[in-house]
Amino acid sequence: MTTIEHGGDATRPTGAGTPGTTGVGGTGGIAAQILDLVAPVFGGTVPFRVRAFDGSLAGPTDAPLVTVTTRDALRRLLWSPGELGLARAFAAGDLDVDGDLADSLELVWSALASRGSSRARPGGRAWLRMARAAGRLGALGLPPPAPASEARVAGRLHSRRRDRAVVAHHYDLSNAFYELLLDETMAYSCAYFSGPDQPLAAAQRAKLELVCTKLGIGPGTRLLDLGCGWGSLALHAAREHGATVTAVTLSGEQASYVRVRAGEHGLAGRVEVVQADYRDAPVDEHDAVSAIEMGEHVGRDGYPAFASLLASRLRPGGRVLVQQMSRPRSSPGGGPFIESYIAPDMHMRPVGETVALLERAGLEVRDVEAMREHYARTARAWYATLVENEPAAISLIGPERVRVWRLYLAGIAIGFERGSTGVDQILAVRPASDGSSGMAPGRAGWRP
Repeated sequence: MTTIEHGGDATRPTGAGTPGTTGVGGTGGIAAQILDLVAPVFGGTVPFRVRAFDGSLAGPTDAPLVTVTTRDALRRLLWSPGELGLARAFAAGDLDVDGDLADSLELVWSALASRGSSRARPGGRAWLRMARAAGRLGALGLPPPAPASEARVAGRLHSRRRDRAVVAHHYDLSNAFYELLLDETMAYSCAYFSGPDQPLAAAQRAKLELVCTKLGIGPGTRLLDLGCGWGSLALHAAREHGATVTAVTLSGEQASYVRVRAGEHGLAGRVEVVQADYRDAPVDEHDAVSAIEMGEHVGRDGYPAFASLLASRLRPGGRVLVQQMSRPRSSPGGGPFIESYIAPDMHMRPVGETVALLERAGLEVRDVEAMREHYARTARAWYATLVENEPAAISLIGPERVRVWRLYLAGIAIGFERGSTGVDQILAVRPASDGSSGMAPGRAGWRP
């Protein structure tokens, strides 16, 4: 990663360095004092090497190198110790990481996790030590403004107005950017890999085909696709299987994009795009309903009504497929960084709780398939594409947002690899009045 240079901030304060470190810019250089400042955040052992704005170096020689380019990085960490402070400093360019970002994140997150939580704050004595170190560095003062890319939403949680703002923050970013980041299917969800060398586009088509197979999509099937994204599933179901699709999205950018793509593929008569809140989805009964990674956005309190809506939009014997991320009950959000920069207000729960909510809505769950490792590969592929096309991405959304996305994609890949986040496909049916499902027993009921 290219280090961002900032001039005019290389004043070297006096003070003793941390024992066992080396100040290249002189004994007691700023790098050694930075290690002393951040050590309490990591329980005393800092998992990286530091290069400071005065040119000094300190820390383990075999550890990832973090370059602190301004004192603002220290102020951010002092005011928001842990994940959020580090994320703000990285997004703003106040610090940078040499080498592979994902590898560096793995070390940092492991160190934070060893303290029990990435949200942990230093205790009283540690805080006093940090404040003294910050004073020696001239880093005391008000917190710097949050980076411009940080989400700013207001209003009642999951009100229609607030949800529109949340969706716009993430999904209305730039269709051109998502075209650069994603493959030609424009699927922005977990792919389904069948081999170690399978390209992402092929794995995404396999996922779309798997969804259609599980839902029993065929000629004339009426599919309601809630949270349709850029139309990958809607277009696949209509083009490859002859379905009639109602695609619902709250994003204006996505709605316009899907309409154009449907027209280009000659599918305008079979794919209807509705720009609306999911709560206002057409009330007709459909043969199938899909919700691909949008259930995370309805909130904890709203999920029972969401599950009931899924059931109400199905005819008796109709099927629903929910592809949804899961988290332990103790950490239902995406973490301070994702909640602040990527997906505010998102809520995830253990997959078993989601199954129970769907069952309470009157649906019969027929199959649950875990796909966590598939998402790790998907995120790694997106990350590699972003790094490879970074100059073009910067021209579309600016350097700060590109930094945010690099951090996001590297971070979620690690989350799926470590098992702190999962993703599952849940297939359910609305039983007929006599209790029949219309499906053959077991997976023979939908497997080709």
